[in-house]
Amino acid sequence: MGASTPLRLDRRELWDALGGVLVLHEDAHLLAVAKPAGVPCQSARPELPDDLPHRLKEHLRARGGDAYLGIHQRLDQATSGVVVYTRSKEANPGLARQMEGRTVRKTYVAAVRGEVGEGEVLLRHHLGREGERSVVLDRPSRKSREAISRVRLLRRGAGDRALVEVRIETGRTHQIRAQLAHVGLPVAGDRLYGGERAPRLLLHAARLGLDHPVSGEPLDLRAPLPEVFERWLAGEDGVPFTDPQAVRDAVRDAMESRWGLGRAGATERPTTAFRLLNRGGEGVPGLAVDVYGDHLVAHLYGDRATASADRILDVLDELGFAGVYVKKHPRQKNELAEDERRLLAPSTAVRGADAPDPLVVAEHGVGYATALGDGLSTGLFLDQRDARLRLAEVARGKRVLNLFCYAGAFGIAAAVGGAREVVQVDVSRPALDRAAQSEEANGVRTERVRHDCFTWLANAVKRGERFDLVVVDPPSYSTTKGHRWTSGRDWVGLAESCLRVTRRDGVLVVSSNDGRMTTEALRRHVHEGARRAGVTLAQMKELPEPQDFPGAALHRLWIQLGAEPARRGRPERRSDAPARPKRRPRRRRG
Repeated sequence: MGASTPLRLDRRELWDALGGVLVLHEDAHLLAVAKPAGVPCQSARPELPDDLPHRLKEHLRARGGDAYLGIHQRLDQATSGVVVYTRSKEANPGLARQMEGRTVRKTYVAAVRGEVGEGEVLLRHHLGREGERSVVLDRPSRKSREAISRVRLLRRGAGDRALVEVRIETGRTHQIRAQLAHVGLPVAGDRLYGGERAPRLLLHAARLGLDHPVSGEPLDLRAPLPEVFERWLAGEDGVPFTDPQAVRDAVRDAMESRWGLGRAGATERPTTAFRLLNRGGEGVPGLAVDVYGDHLVAHLYGDRATASADRILDVLDELGFAGVYVKKHPRQKNELAEDERRLLAPSTAVRGADAPDPLVVAEHGVGYATALGDGLSTGLFLDQRDARLRLAEVARGKRVLNLFCYAGAFGIAAAVGGAREVVQVDVSRPALDRAAQSEEANGVRTERVRHDCFTWLANAVKRGERFDLVVVDPPSYSTTKGHRWTSGRDWVGLAESCLRVTRRDGVLVVSSNDGRMTTEALRRHVHEGARRAGVTLAQMKELPEPQDFPGAALHRLWIQLGAEPARRGRPERRSDAPARPKRRPRRRRG
């Protein structure tokens, strides 16, 4: 694995076990906490556990006590509020009886927009599943489950905004979200169910009433309503940059949802760079914050964020990182003079200490050289972290081509993964020099080619070059001496050329950060390129967004080529899903 710049800050202090978790009740048999939004109740990544039970057990062990926790209840990751655990096996039967017998009193608060009456409304539906969503069915089915909730108005706010109380008598997946959406009151911030814009999913498990599972004492557990509910009720759809506390709350919430990534710097295959806050995907349009080792980089977009730069930077400085850099992104980056770039992206930290140059950060143990003060970019696109890992896992023994390689991160990942040859092509000499620094950090070598990618690719097609893995990640637009490129239909020709240099059974990875284009449009362009190139596509998968880039506009496709060439005269079959097997004709009886 590669060598990265050592961390001087203790990530266990920046991301301590409890963090924003508030203990509501604790005794020898029961532990109740208020879970912040963004904290999962079960980990999706066992190799990097970040779930609430894991964090609570670490907290209990640090105190020198027994770390036993019995799990009887969960909340969605985006939902905040009361969660209760048993602390002894003796308490399990008593709590289980109440949970299974529906005698536990569960009360939620939801923020909604629409007409809400004064009296209590009973919602009784049958819910089924449709992909990631729960849906209300017209009639019960064998797989449906009855959902019962009682809704009443708590408080009205600006316009048609309101807070409602929801008491649930059943506990179905997404019960409140699906039922409120069905009656025209989707929870604010709930993109899955059509909710209005908000900084987060505004659903909070406010109260849990139960009898103590051992003593029988009545307990009324209450989690304070987060301040973001009040701000939204007053008319704020996003985070107001003029309010430092609102920015502080948004950043702290983001840190909670990245607890595992924050701790990943101390693992066997460390990751020390990731996105801490992702603009509109987390209700903060105009602000993104990245972690690079011991430093932060703040990206400001638009007039509102830029006008509040000092407030934002002061809040970030409070977190305890060694230094903070700022990059103010204009609408048209390609038209900037050099002195304008220096004003928008100072070469030194604007808070705290400067980072070394290069600053070598790690992803899954692979080192990448970055420069935090080198213009509007740093040399590493953090949203490609998971794609680089996947490429490294299949690169052993392969011949790899990385087009528009910039600082060569995909090629470095492939080389560390054991690729027998890696060719990296880009027109920028400084970017290729940065790639050389990453090679040195990892003890690998790649062939770095300074050339216009379109011209190089056309010549490679003529030479009959073939690669097992091809990565293409072009800018949205570019103009070189020999070629003018605009993302969109120009993708067809680029995909065709890339497919012509990819071996049969090989893999082509295409990526676009063009926010004007949809993933479906990119799929169509690739299919047309395949038709022109005369190749078959065995599989085309969309790579998911990394957990630290919610709402990202990046489009990534992992394309497996078929073993046979396409048949002439027939259109390329869309291969997003395997073809259905042909039915055999039925034999007639007799």
